[in-house]
Amino acid sequence: MAGLLGRRLALVVPLLAVILLFTFLLVRISGSDPVGLLAGPTATTEEIALVRASLALDQPVWVQFGVYFGRVLQGDLGQSWLSNRPVLEEILDRAPATIELLFWGVLIGAGIGIPAGLRAAFRPDGGFDQVTRFLSLLGFSVPTYWLGLIMLFVFFYLLGWAPPGMGRIDLFLTPPDRVTGSYLIDGLLAADWEAAGSAFAQLVLPVLCVAIIAAAPIIKQTRAIALEVLASDYIRYARAQGLPDRQIRAMALRNSMTPVVTFIGTEITGLVGTTSLIEYVFAWGGLGQYGLSAIIAGDFAVVQGYVLVLALFSVLVFLVVDVFVLLTEPRAGAAP
Repeated sequence: MAGLLGRRLALVVPLLAVILLFTFLLVRISGSDPVGLLAGPTATTEEIALVRASLALDQPVWVQFGVYFGRVLQGDLGQSWLSNRPVLEEILDRAPATIELLFWGVLIGAGIGIPAGLRAAFRPDGGFDQVTRFLSLLGFSVPTYWLGLIMLFVFFYLLGWAPPGMGRIDLFLTPPDRVTGSYLIDGLLAADWEAAGSAFAQLVLPVLCVAIIAAAPIIKQTRAIALEVLASDYIRYARAQGLPDRQIRAMALRNSMTPVVTFIGTEITGLVGTTSLIEYVFAWGGLGQYGLSAIIAGDFAVVQGYVLVLALFSVLVFLVVDVFVLLTEPRAGAAP
């Protein structure tokens, strides 16, 4: 375990440095220039030059990167050019909203996708298999933003079952005191049942969207992995020995979990970007919406901090997956 953690952590610093450099250069060559937006439409040439100098954008790119890299090493991700607040502070404020959305969405998606994929693999080409394959393909095909809009149109506008997609809590309610950053959990901890109920109601539709997006590939991948396991020699030998189907399925489940969990970890890192569109549709105010708005507005400091945080999150997720794999399959740690 110590060797695995050491090898993974040794790769973190150079990996983040490369990502930081790549993001910095990509933002600079994108052609987006926030100086005109910050200076205003009536700004003179001298005022625009003054704003550019105050942001150090009049310096060579390598000088800008050196200054920025030095600040990052000190834990300073810069200051948002639009809100005038520290980027790290805004990221920490918004991250719990995105983590809450991802946690419940992936949990429900995996809770549906894994059993459905396993059952489809145990009875291939049956009726249930055909239905799950169709639903999985449908989940792959539906655009993320369209799914969110359809959810709002049906459940809010037509049926009136859901609240409007206008944030994480009712606009007429005061959010509970911040403990975890989740309005639902913080409301329960403070015994503020009205705030907790409102937070839960606002959470249902965006979580359902994330769960649908997460479940589609999980069903497909779980089915493919389970079919491969069921075709293996030890499963055929177990059947030849006359073991009951229940025991054979337990063996297949046990040997399918490691690759399935590895795939889910990979999907979680990709879902962070996908949920940004869902956050935008539901005005969620999380990290995804924050990064997407910064990209549209050309707020360089926020974009760079957002990408760096996503990279750190991906490293953490893969580290957790590696630890899980080592605990469930100790032979995986034997490789150098």
